[in-house]
Amino acid sequence: MKIITEEILIELVKRHGLENYLKDLMEILRRDFSRFGEFNKIPRPSMQAPGGVLELMPICDDKYYTFKYVNCHPKDPENGLMTVVATGQLSRIDTGYPLMFSEMTLLTALRTAATTALATDLMARKDSHVLTIIGTGAQSEFLVKAISFIRKITEVRYFDIDSLAMDKFEKNLKNSSFKLVRCTNNEEAVKGADIITTCTACKAHVDVLKNSWIVEGAHINALGGDTVGKTELELSILSRGRIVVEYFDQCIMEGEIQRFGKEEGRKKVYAELHELVTGAKSGRDNKNEITLYDSVGIALEDFSALRLTYKLANLYKLGQELNLTPILANPKDLISVLY
Repeated sequence: MKIITEEILIELVKRHGLENYLKDLMEILRRDFSRFGEFNKIPRPSMQAPGGVLELMPICDDKYYTFKYVNCHPKDPENGLMTVVATGQLSRIDTGYPLMFSEMTLLTALRTAATTALATDLMARKDSHVLTIIGTGAQSEFLVKAISFIRKITEVRYFDIDSLAMDKFEKNLKNSSFKLVRCTNNEEAVKGADIITTCTACKAHVDVLKNSWIVEGAHINALGGDTVGKTELELSILSRGRIVVEYFDQCIMEGEIQRFGKEEGRKKVYAELHELVTGAKSGRDNKNEITLYDSVGIALEDFSALRLTYKLANLYKLGQELNLTPILANPKDLISVLY
């Protein structure tokens, strides 16, 4: 079984190149979303806990099974901890044996960015060049980089209630080709934006975006509404925009559309992402349309990321080989390992 630690994953991404990794992951995501119906999937089981949520994300096709354990504890940074941490496993379907166990905190940031860029590519205007980021935490720079690979971004406007998070964001992106515009509030950050991406960690119903701020032709990536009772958009925005979700059964519980009942939610949602990927539905019909990608993050995205990581780990000969399952001469004689 291959073990991918944080240090090994960092080395893997550096060897392959961040841009190459994200673009390769986008292509694998495109192929996996195009066969969405082939996957055995369920909405992720979650457990609400004091201060956060803990979740398990399983999925499989006819060859591989993956799962991810992930949390979201918005107040953890106050104690020097990350808001989100994750681990995951890739296993064979035919034998059930594990192939790889991996860190998935960094990997989740990469796959979230790649999936968001894929959706943005299908939904945003082709001439989009001003990007707004609201929430400059650990995910933010990955989103900027991935979106800048699929659109010619010339200006990035940003705001966070944490000024130190904005300092960090500015430092990490200061050598980029686009102009950085630090804003004093959400409304200022949204001005003139073609693509608006919200990725806050507040665990509540909060109007991060107001309907009156959104101009015709804008595309919105709403990423922060990822658990029960947590949303970022003023409700009236959902009546203006063409709404696309990853997986309705999960998004109706955790996304922006959780504020509707299941029946009303189905009427509000225009498509699932796989329908745009296959061309069954268009992401945008005209330049004045407002489009909304209501993302909660689903297990298929982890499935794609784990498979790519496993492939590249073998290519670059990275990863620690450890036995986490017994090796027996007689597979029915487990107790013999103790003699």
